Amino acid sequence: MSFSIAGKTAVVTGAANGVGLAIARHFMSAGANVMFADMDEARLADELGDADGAENGAYFAGDLRQKLTVANLLSATIDRFEKVDILVNASRQMVTGDPLMPDEDGVQMLLDQNLMTSLRVTQLFAKRMKKQAQQDENEGPAGSIINLSSIAARRTRPELLAYSVSSAALDQMTRSMAMTLAPDRIRVNAIALGSVMSASLKSALKEAEEMRDEILTATPLGRIASSGELAEVAQFLASEGSSFVTGQILTVDGGRTLVDPADAAAH
Repeated sequence: MSFSIAGKTAVVTGAANGVGLAIARHFMSAGANVMFADMDEARLADELGDADGAENGAYFAGDLRQKLTVANLLSATIDRFEKVDILVNASRQMVTGDPLMPDEDGVQMLLDQNLMTSLRVTQLFAKRMKKQAQQDENEGPAGSIINLSSIAARRTRPELLAYSVSSAALDQMTRSMAMTLAPDRIRVNAIALGSVMSASLKSALKEAEEMRDEILTATPLGRIASSGELAEVAQFLASEGSSFVTGQILTVDGGRTLVDPADAAAH
C-alpha cells in the first residue's frame, strides 16, 4: 500500500507556523497541491516566498472562526485546484488560566478556536468531498480529514483546563465525524501531540530552561519531537496507506502518556 499523496489536493489550516507549516510544506514536497490557510497573511507571505506562485502551492488568509471565511477558503481552493482530497485542521492555540476565574480560564476562547473552527471547516469541506465522491465512479477513498489534538485531552492539569477540554472535545468530534462520513468513504482521524519543538515551545523553553529536562525525563524516548516527524504521520493518515483507519486518535508523544507524571511540564 502506498503512502503517496502526489496529485492530491490538501488544505492545511494554521499553516503560517509550527506544525501546520511543517505539514503543509511536507505535503508540497510530496507532490500534493497545497492550500496554506491562516489568519496571518504577512507570515504566510514570508514563509511561502515564491511558493504561492508555484504550480502546487497557494495561500489563503482569513479568520476561519467566521463562517463566510470558511466558505471563501473552499471557493479559493476549488478555483485554484478544482478539488479537495485532504483537510488538516492544524489551527490551534494553548492558554493557561485559573479554573476558578471565568474571565481568565480561556475555555470559551479555545472552544471557539480549537473545536468550533475545526468543526465548521470539516462540515463544509466534507460536503465537497461527498459531492466529488458522488461524481466519481471510482469506489476508492473519497477523502481524509486529520485533526491536530493533544495528549492534554487525557491529562489533568488545572491550569490547562481550557486546552484539555477543547482537546478532549476535538477527539470526540473526530470519532463522531468518522462515523458520520464513513458511508461516504471519507476518513476522519486525529493526531494527539506530545511535546513538539514548535515556535511556542521554543519560546517557553527560553523563559524556563528547566522545562526541557522535565519534558525529557517524562518522555521514554528521551527527546522532543520535530515538527517534521508529525508531518510524516500526517502523510500516513492522508494517504491510502491508512485506507482502513478512521475514528482513531493516533498518539505521537514518544511514549509519554505511558508514564507521564502529573507534575511534568505543560507542553
